[in-house]
Amino acid sequence: MGEARAAPRSGPDTGADRRAVRRGPSQWPVVAAVSVGGGLGTALRYGVSLLWPLPPDAFPWATLAVNATGCAVMGVFMVVITEVWAAHRLVRPFFGTGVLGGYTTFSAYAADIRRLALDGHPGSALADLLLTVATVLAAVAIAAALTRRALEGRRR
Repeated sequence: MGEARAAPRSGPDTGADRRAVRRGPSQWPVVAAVSVGGGLGTALRYGVSLLWPLPPDAFPWATLAVNATGCAVMGVFMVVITEVWAAHRLVRPFFGTGVLGGYTTFSAYAADIRRLALDGHPGSALADLLLTVATVLAAVAIAAALTRRALEGRRR
C-alpha cells in the first residue's frame, strides 16, 4: 500500500497564489497614466463649465459640446494609434481613458436629464437624451472617417 499524501494547502497565503499574482508586468504605470490623464481631462471639462455656465432651466449645451468634442477627438485618436502610429503602451490609457474619459461626462449628462425632467421640462430631458446619443455617435464616426480620408490623401 502507498502512503497517504496530504492534500495541498490552499488559501490566500500559499506560495503558488503569490507567484500567480506576481506574473506579468505591473499595472501601476497604467493606473498612474489613467489617473494623471483623468485629472487633466476633468480640469479641462471644469474649465469649460466655468466659461460656459449652465443657467437654471437651460438646456445643457456645454455638456453636449464637451461630450461631442471628446468623442470626435476619440475618433481621430483611435485611427491614429491603431492605423498610423505604434504608440507607447501608456498612451492609450493616459489619453484615451484618462484625458478623454475625464473630459467627457456621462454623469453630468445623466444629471442634466434628471434635472430637466424634475424641473418640469420632460421634452427637453428627452431631447437631451436623444440628441446627445446621436451627436456623440456621429462625432466619433465622422471624425474617424475624416481622419482616414486625410491620411489616405497624405499617402498618395
